Amino acid sequence: MSAPPRVCVIGAGSSGIATAKVLLERGIPFDCFELSDRIGGNWVWGNRNGVSAAYRSLHINTSRERMAFSDFPMPAELPDFPRHDQVAAYFDAYADHFGLRDRITFRTGVQHVAPRPGGFDVTLSTGETRGYEAVCVANGHHWDPRWPEPAFPGADSTAIEQIHSHSYTEEAQLAGKRVVVVGMGNSAVDIAVDASYHGAATYLSARRGAHVIPKYVFGRPYDQIAGSERIPGWIRWPLARLLLKSTTGRMTRYGLPAPDHKFAQAHPTMSSRVLDRLAHGAITPKPNISRLDRSSVVFTDGSRVEADLVVYCTGYRISFPFFDAGFLDPGEDNEVRLYQRVFHPRVPGLYFIGLVQPLGAIMPIAERQSELVADHLQGSYALPDRLGMLAEIAKHRQAVAKRYVASKRHTIQVDFDDYMRELRRERIRGAQRSAPAARTSRRVAGRAYA
Repeated sequence: MSAPPRVCVIGAGSSGIATAKVLLERGIPFDCFELSDRIGGNWVWGNRNGVSAAYRSLHINTSRERMAFSDFPMPAELPDFPRHDQVAAYFDAYADHFGLRDRITFRTGVQHVAPRPGGFDVTLSTGETRGYEAVCVANGHHWDPRWPEPAFPGADSTAIEQIHSHSYTEEAQLAGKRVVVVGMGNSAVDIAVDASYHGAATYLSARRGAHVIPKYVFGRPYDQIAGSERIPGWIRWPLARLLLKSTTGRMTRYGLPAPDHKFAQAHPTMSSRVLDRLAHGAITPKPNISRLDRSSVVFTDGSRVEADLVVYCTGYRISFPFFDAGFLDPGEDNEVRLYQRVFHPRVPGLYFIGLVQPLGAIMPIAERQSELVADHLQGSYALPDRLGMLAEIAKHRQAVAKRYVASKRHTIQVDFDDYMRELRRERIRGAQRSAPAARTSRRVAGRAYA
């Protein structure tokens, strides 16, 4: 019997520890490398790795019941939407419960991954190079800020301070300032709410409208009412649109632009606070920025406000600094084309965990993706041929283009419940594909030993 493949896991955030746990349970040898000195990745406020996007007021937008790993519930005494430090503590408890901590090498980054016949050479920040048969990339995709493209006129000459939301860490950065927040995503509305309490004035600038979803509907977390893996999206989303309409009404009532898409055709904005602050005049809605003058911001409707700080909540680039340029460059479309969002169609043994933007939580997805990878490593799951993989990738891209608003933030978008169901079904299909090969292998082995 051949030795099991040795695996390198990059990152010990929520996706990396899900992978490590599954590999450990299966008896698959692995090393997990984490740039920081602790577990938790993006959920560690003040993370010493310097790439965490957490801020002091950050809370999850998916309820704890829906974001928890399948075999390790979040503590019942936590609120429905825990704070970042409570989430990070949950990840610590998960790692300790399953004995993962000793399998993670902290303060060690992966500098370079080079494919070679039969595996990969992985060079660490220590200068050491190790060989592996497989690599699981779980480094996240909320760490490489994407600024407005192109930059607004005047951005290079204005005296106004400009930061990306990735650099926002606490409310002290907003205190007493006239703040313009650019964007309508979750970070944008969170920062605008913070600024409405701590700044001198707050303006929320939106290029296009968005549907804002309250965290609670009828006294329950919204995702516990609208979400279910058993209900397909073509049934679930029309019902959810009626529910949203009955609870929030039209976005124009709050001074926001009307969305140019239906609910669930763009990544949702979850907030129970921003509509309240808009309704009370604590946040002033504005259209897109036209230009930045010396001390003021001019908007596309011709209005102008004096400003001290502009916060760009304009998303992130997907990037992998440990791969050679051109090997896996997402390029201008900010997209990596993977079979079932996990498997590289050209590079055997290269897997991606958590490289999706779900309408829901990443943790259960990372867990199910890791099960699929472990099955593949152990031979109980087989991939289709390369043409089959490329066909699935093309079909998925067409579905994304048809459903979602054209945007670089939607290139890795998935519907949580639909995707979880698809992963479950794909595991069954892969097991069926592997069965003929396994029977052939057993017949050959039987003849060899006859």
